[in-house]
Amino acid sequence: MQRFSEGDRVRIDIPDESDPDHERLHGEHGVIRDVLSDDAYLETGDERDQLLYRIELDGGESVDVRWRDLRPPLDGE
Repeated sequence: MQRFSEGDRVRIDIPDESDPDHERLHGEHGVIRDVLSDDAYLETGDERDQLLYRIELDGGESVDVRWRDLRPPLDGE
């Protein structure tokens, strides 16, 4: 089941400080512009990993993230 859809406002949540994207993306907000698919789930065994969310961050940058790094936006964001 897809938790987020195109047009949804989201917050990127990467709590693992050793993750290479933590410092750059953790806490950023944006809008889902596209939902892509790939075969990453073949490696992880988790079908949710076949979805890749393209997020347009508030600053204009676009990034691709998996479901596990997305949360609803904080109030007022």
